[in-house]
Amino acid sequence: MKVDFSELKRHLLTGTSHMLPFVVAGGVLLALSVMLGGKGAVPEGVFLEGIWDMGIAGFTLFVPVLGGYIAYSIADRPALAPGMIGAYLANQVQAGFLGAIIVGFIAGYVVLQLKRIPLSNKLKALSTYFIIPIGGTFIVSALVVWVIGQPIAGFMAFMNEGLQSMAGTSKALLGAVLGGMTAFDMGGPINKVATLFAQTQVGTQPWLMGGVGVAICVPPLGMALATFLAPKKYSPEEREAGKAAAIMGCIGITEGAIPFAANDPARVIPAIIAGGIVGNVVAFMAGVLNHAPWGGLIVLPVVEGRMMYVIAVIAGSATTALVVNYLKKPVADREEETKANTEELELSFD
Repeated sequence: MKVDFSELKRHLLTGTSHMLPFVVAGGVLLALSVMLGGKGAVPEGVFLEGIWDMGIAGFTLFVPVLGGYIAYSIADRPALAPGMIGAYLANQVQAGFLGAIIVGFIAGYVVLQLKRIPLSNKLKALSTYFIIPIGGTFIVSALVVWVIGQPIAGFMAFMNEGLQSMAGTSKALLGAVLGGMTAFDMGGPINKVATLFAQTQVGTQPWLMGGVGVAICVPPLGMALATFLAPKKYSPEEREAGKAAAIMGCIGITEGAIPFAANDPARVIPAIIAGGIVGNVVAFMAGVLNHAPWGGLIVLPVVEGRMMYVIAVIAGSATTALVVNYLKKPVADREEETKANTEELELSFD
């Protein structure tokens, strides 16, 4: 038996490379609509709403594309539909991009097993476009709809109740929790619980958005700064993604950090959580008020305590960049290490 981690990484990178154009296009279009609107919130008007919808379409599609192409890398064309449909359904139950990665791998290996079932020559001709995609889609979708969905919904309700119960505790503790949750999955279910908690109270407790608005933009800004400070630790594609992430961070699009987290979750996610916590706590303790249900630097016109808001963003972004660059090795070293680990594992299982 062989456990080949380089193969798993290759499948993941196939998914992220196909996903990246959707994230960039969607994020830049969303950023453009918000910038032109100038209010740090969902824009109004036919033209700006149209651009907003284009951006939302990009963000809606990148999740199934990620899951679909991970599955495709594992089991070829018959796995595309199970991977994409399963990841789409995972997004519908608020599993986010992490759910898409899990579903993509599940779909790929489910289809791989289905392809090993012996079929007659007549059925083999139908299997690639009919039997395997339908069977794989049903199995993967059933897992998402009937197994994964309900626990995720219950977990989100539990987290929301937990935040409500913490509302009267110390600002530092609540800031740490909200900052970490906002950064953790970059637009996924945990992020949505934290941001909605603050957004729904922006009229009465704008200090909540003062911190969360910072935590929203720290992950992409931190990763953009990281690629600038240590370019040798990132691939050319990641360095390009860093430029787009800088734009998205300024406009409050947390998803700009997803390409980095998808490629290297073990190092990137702890770093952006640390940055989110630092930024959120600094803003909370400084008494920053944000009167827009949005984040990033775009909301500065409606922020009270602008200087401390900017300082909080810088502190959080610098924390993320320093932590992730400390954890990462140069690209060439990581490739050699992965190859050596793979060979060692193969020998141990032979």
